[in-house]
Amino acid sequence: MIKSKIEWCDSTFNPVTGCLHDCPYCYARGIATRFGGCDLAPDGKTEKQIITLTERLKVTTKAGAVHNAAYPYGFTPTMHEYRLKDPSTRGFGEIVFVCSTADLFGWWVPDEWITKVFDACKAAEGHRYLFLTKNPQRYVQLESKGLLPELDTFWYGSTMDRLMADVFKSNRHNTFVSMEPILEPFPYPSSPEALRDNWIIMGAETGNRANKVVPERGWVEPYVNFCKENNIPVFMKDSMRAVWGEDIITEFPWGD
Repeated sequence: MIKSKIEWCDSTFNPVTGCLHDCPYCYARGIATRFGGCDLAPDGKTEKQIITLTERLKVTTKAGAVHNAAYPYGFTPTMHEYRLKDPSTRGFGEIVFVCSTADLFGWWVPDEWITKVFDACKAAEGHRYLFLTKNPQRYVQLESKGLLPELDTFWYGSTMDRLMADVFKSNRHNTFVSMEPILEPFPYPSSPEALRDNWIIMGAETGNRANKVVPERGWVEPYVNFCKENNIPVFMKDSMRAVWGEDIITEFPWGD
């Protein structure tokens, strides 16, 4: 694990990195491109669509220093099996965002990878694990196979950057929605299905992308009012200060 600057978690755990969604606003792709490459593939490129690594690869700098390669093959989806023991490390905080630089539930990810990550998290008690995907249908598929753990410490999130985006809802699992980046207005929900959300995270697009979307308070205020009326906790990331104001809401769905 590593300490995280993401406001709603304490640390991140990345046994899988990389993604094939190709979102134009993806911060993780920029990081992987910047720090990608290894001695076997200095440019970080590979002809393979997914990679499995059983041991760490090294990268040698122009100055001759040798370091662990964080993204040996750039943003190509990669299973770093040697990282699976990392959750047992103590002192990294209770709330862990799993695969912050990947989509663990993308269509290209083998069930085996997902199961190994779940098993590693279950083996390391004392943490709350949060998962997030833009492909929530995968949760449904895993549940049908009996592969989606029903644990109080596991939280399954869906990214909803647009109103019509799919989200995963369940009466047997902890679920949440991450509205980030907010790309369009979110009116007051009309469906009672929204009552089944356990938590809402909100965040505006960051960075300097040419077509960067800058949301307005009115885009989310109806949704925030709905959450207040139905006792659904809301957590706004710091990027929402320019949208909501300095009095951003930072609620969690669990007690201290």
